[in-house]
Amino acid sequence: MPIKNKPLLEYWLSNLVDSNVNEIFINTHYLSEKVESFLKQEHLSKITKIIYEPALLGTAGSLRNNANKFRNKPLLVAHADNWVCTDLKKFINYHFRRPKNTVITMMTFRTDHPESCGIIETNKQGVVTNFHEKKKFVKSNYANGAVYIIEPEVIDFIVKKELNDFSNDVIPNFLGRIATWENTGIHRDIGSIESLRKAQKDNCNSSIWTFDNDWTKSFLKNNIHKELFK
Repeated sequence: MPIKNKPLLEYWLSNLVDSNVNEIFINTHYLSEKVESFLKQEHLSKITKIIYEPALLGTAGSLRNNANKFRNKPLLVAHADNWVCTDLKKFINYHFRRPKNTVITMMTFRTDHPESCGIIETNKQGVVTNFHEKKKFVKSNYANGAVYIIEPEVIDFIVKKELNDFSNDVIPNFLGRIATWENTGIHRDIGSIESLRKAQKDNCNSSIWTFDNDWTKSFLKNNIHKELFK
């Protein structure tokens, strides 16, 4: 999906590289050939590794299935189909000074649509004490941003319990041990054309690469660009 004529995934990758993340795994499934074509560009193939899932395993299931690749160090996990513009360096730095005894740092944001999000409750230290996954009648707009940094202990737990769903299977088991960092910048679900149109007007100062190659020329010819400005 394009954000101001650039692929959403390119914003994520540029931000991660700027934040000194040196190993990036991309999980693919739907339209995997399109994603892989994008990632085969020279500047991206050097920094990414593709993990293709013939059948979706869920976020926790993907972590479990690939645990040996990143089991012994902190891991940043992101649902990269959301449009997020924020300073990931600050998010990462916060994880290393998070409240004692926490093993997950969750990126949070304020939502206009709490019924479609996971809504959290926290204590004075910003540690998650309760979690409501996509419920209609909630009084808060403080939402789970589906971006996490997790410690090896969490991966071990997922593997041991053979878990698949992060929101429903993992988060409830770590209440009281999840720190939060609020993204006060842009955090937008772009799952509808209306929301994607709004994203084109968002003010984001994130640095991003600029390449005039065959892939980019083909991308810019896609009809989605015309659709966005009808």
